[in-house]
Parts: sequence; structure tokens; C-alpha cells
Amino acid sequence: MKIVQVSPWFLPHLGGVESHVHSISSELVRRGHEVEVLTSRQGRDVPEKEVMDGFQITRLKPLTTLLRTPIVTRTKGALRERDVDIFHAHSPPPLSAYYASKVAAEKRLPFVLTYHCDIEIPSVFGLVIEEVYRRTLGTRTMRRANRIIVTTETYAATSRAIWKYSPVVIPNPVDFEFFRPDVDGREVRSSLGLKGGQHLVLWVGRVVPHKGIENLVEAAQYVDGTKFIIGGEGPQLPVIRRLAKSFNVEDRVIFSGRLARSELPKYYAACDVFVLPSVSRLEAFGIVALEAMSSGRPVVVTDMPGVREVVRDGIEGLLCEPLNAEDLAEKINTLLGDPGKRSEMGKAGRKKVVEDFGIKKVVDKLEATYKEVLPAWSSLSPDGGKA
Repeated sequence: MKIVQVSPWFLPHLGGVESHVHSISSELVRRGHEVEVLTSRQGRDVPEKEVMDGFQITRLKPLTTLLRTPIVTRTKGALRERDVDIFHAHSPPPLSAYYASKVAAEKRLPFVLTYHCDIEIPSVFGLVIEEVYRRTLGTRTMRRANRIIVTTETYAATSRAIWKYSPVVIPNPVDFEFFRPDVDGREVRSSLGLKGGQHLVLWVGRVVPHKGIENLVEAAQYVDGTKFIIGGEGPQLPVIRRLAKSFNVEDRVIFSGRLARSELPKYYAACDVFVLPSVSRLEAFGIVALEAMSSGRPVVVTDMPGVREVVRDGIEGLLCEPLNAEDLAEKINTLLGDPGKRSEMGKAGRKKVVEDFGIKKVVDKLEATYKEVLPAWSSLSPDGGKA
């Protein structure tokens, strides 16, 4: 099968969608499929074309980036040139998925859409823009899809954009052979200067507003004798650094910068608790929380649709109230004060990842979805009208 994955961003840009596309593309290639990732090019130092883990990456220069969305009008022309069996687009950002849906209709090719989360625009006119998009390009993209995929049932049930389209639930995958409980984290702990049994709390991701990192920094003032790692970079980093100073925790909050994927297992192994304090529906799943669970670590995550389906309160970790730093601190303290509970939750998290989120099981479901839409496409009427 020849497949084009249409992703608005891709590596070296970091994020959950990018990680997802990389994982499924690698596994599809291992199964004998031909895969190309078509994406935007960010920076002159990033190659236009390269091969990664057996699949081709083609990066197209955007005209501009507006509201965190790359505007790459060349996507349509590039897709028209592809002789493939199926287009699989990922959204948000949403525009590349719309282009893929339109060309798929023109070429009478099956179109699969993975809807990773709702769009949120940080602007005074954000709600208006979001609603206009949903009623126009968003609706056209959805209607053209032969299958819409979401990563959790709870997110699908609470999203106005997709609940009427009967989406298929296929979760994000985790490489549980890479993220393992038996990795040695002592080197990381030593490099951080941790003393004896001093505790370590870890956060990993892009430093952007919807991640709720300011709540973690505020919570640090209520958690004594513990170091906190902010493992990532992004536009909000200067703000978070200033907050750490204003809360008088700058001596306990460590800003490690972007962590290479090869280093992540050691950091998960080094920490006592992993925290994901996201505050927005832009966080629909939380792949990093699953990586921590796969590494045998208990997690504290915010009680939100999608995320709370992955982490069951009191089993793999604890749920905390969004935007409530004191509740977040209380949940962290609960786990740090109970080694037995941490061990029990870590084992439960590892078990859940192996049983439900392994890459092979996830791509089994994805392959089945592809095969369902391929024979059915010839009997459908294409929607090739101009928008």
C-alpha cells in the first residue's frame, strides 16, 4: 500500500502529532508499505527531502505561518502529483488536512483524517475564528473523510466538531521496548546533584501556554525538598523562568532545555513522579504521560477529556483539578510520601501501556481502517467542488 501522511508540522519540530506520525510511519514501513510524510519546511537548515526510518519526508516552504498554522498552498499541487493508494491527514493545525481532503476527492482516493484535538486560537477574536472555520473548511474536510480517527472515546464524545461523524478510536502508540522500567536513571540524578533520597518531579514537552507549566512552578512552593525538571523549550520559557523566581523556587526548578529522544528514557527513570498539568483541550491525549507510564513511573495529570481516559485515578496515577496549583501539589506530595503507592501505580501504568498502546496493536487497527476504506471508495460520489 502506498500512503501519504499529511502533517502540518514534523520533526525536528516537536509535539504529540509529530511523534504520532513518526511512530505509525516507521511501523507501516516495517510492514512493507511505502510511506511519505508531506509537511511544511521550517528553517533553511532543515532539508527539503530526507529519508527517516525507511520513509520519505518532503517538506514544502510555507507562504507564511498564521495563528500557529503553516500556510502551504503548494500542498495541493504536490498531492496531485502523487500516485498513491490513500491520503491520511492529521489535524490540527487544520489547513493541510483541508487541502488533502480536496485533492483526495478530485483524484477519487480514500481520505482518512486523524483529529488529534480541537483548535484553540489565542486571540480576542479566537472563538469567532474557530466557529467560522468549523462551519466552513472544517465541515468540508470532515464530510470528505472516509474515516475520522480520534485517540480517545471521551474526547470524541465532548468535541462539537466531530461527535456527529461516528469516529473510529485508535490511540496514540508508545514504543514500550524503548521506554522501559529497567533503564538506569542514576547518571541523570547524579548530574543534577540530587542528594540521597531527594525526590525528582519531571515535566517534558513544548513550553507553550496550554501545557499549564506555570501551575507546576507555583505548585513547587508547596512541595518541600524536591527538585523539578522543566524538560523542553518554547516561546513561554522566559515567562516560566520569571515565575520560578517570583515564587522563590528558582533553586529547585531546573530548566534542562530540549531533551533528545535518546535521553528521555534516562530522565523518566530518574524521576519519582511525572506531571502533565495541561489546561486546554489542545491536550487531547498526553503521549509523554504514556511514555512515563511505560517507564514504570506514576503520573499526575489534569482531569480533562482524553487525558483522564488514559490515566485512571488511583490506578496508574492521580488526577488533579485544572488550574489548581495547590491541588496539584497535594497530589504530588501524596505520591512522594508513599513509595509503595508509587511502585504499584508504576507497574499498573506499564501493564496498561503494553496491553493497550503498543505500536503493533495501534497500527493493526490503522491498517484495518485503511483496508476498510480502500474497496469502498469506488462506489462513493466524490465531492470535488471548489471552496
